[in-house]
Amino acid sequence: MSELLEVKNLSVSFSTSSGEVQAVRNVSFSLKAGEVLAVVGESGCGKSVLCKSIMKLLPSNAKIKQGSITVNGADITAYRERDMCRLRGKLFSMVFQDPMTALNPTMTVGAQIAEAVRVREPGISKTGLRDRVMQLMDLVGIDSPGERMEQYPYHFSGGMRQRSVMAIALAGNPRILFADEPTTALDVTIQAQILDLFRDIQKKLGTATVFVTHDFGVVAGVADRVAVMYAGKIVEIGTAEEIFYDARHPYTWGLMKSLPAFSKGQDTLYTIPGMPPTLVNPPKGDVFACRNEYALEIDYQEEPPMFRVTDTHYAATWLLDERAPKVVSPVGGIKV
Repeated sequence: MSELLEVKNLSVSFSTSSGEVQAVRNVSFSLKAGEVLAVVGESGCGKSVLCKSIMKLLPSNAKIKQGSITVNGADITAYRERDMCRLRGKLFSMVFQDPMTALNPTMTVGAQIAEAVRVREPGISKTGLRDRVMQLMDLVGIDSPGERMEQYPYHFSGGMRQRSVMAIALAGNPRILFADEPTTALDVTIQAQILDLFRDIQKKLGTATVFVTHDFGVVAGVADRVAVMYAGKIVEIGTAEEIFYDARHPYTWGLMKSLPAFSKGQDTLYTIPGMPPTLVNPPKGDVFACRNEYALEIDYQEEPPMFRVTDTHYAATWLLDERAPKVVSPVGGIKV
């Protein structure tokens, strides 16, 4: 598989009345064609901002401070809105978290999907447009598309709305799909159906996917690789098997220990102590140190580099330094 997306040393900040919020800090990762990369972390760690930075969907008070974004061999870091409009929908697209706010309640679902198709195929005939809309609705598992395309979003359930949003996102046959917590607003049964749908579409179309979530249970079923984010940084990255069975960062351990599967027979779920730090003035050293029960003295003084575990597995923790004391993982390869 070739490198379809490559992000190097990306930093994104927001200017606010409280100061400069460093939402994404020196992030690097790559995405291959047809690959699913899950980005995992607590709310507010920078997952959504990272995806929106790549698509240039940031508000006016946001700024890319440093780094580069290369998509399909082209450096788009300095692209303006006019240039990005030519890429959105065709090269990459996005499925947002809440389908009800992503859809226009005054337009039929079919009209909204048709609008996305027309943007990429302006010369399409009326018959061809209808056929394409029905094809997309069928692709995402909407039954009776001929009837459903005339209905409005309020006629649809949460799962059906999310399928509609996916149809809009896929209208331009994008090579990269960003899915920003697409199952969060859905109940468990519908979540499973949407995840199955993502897997089916990925196999059929070969679309590379960046799947944003805070749920490690979701990650187990969809991802080829996993990037764990904390306080605007990727602190661990590796294949799904490496992360689930050989996690090395204490933050990753904490996220996994909070899974119900790890707490079987216990009265309560594990929670990581403390709160994430403010990103207006991040603390010196390892930002996770104050919540890390395995923290070393150096964690409060110096930020750890990305230590290599294997060719595909890296983690930013001083516990991987050859001078550090040996610590046995408390999760021990939990099966989710």
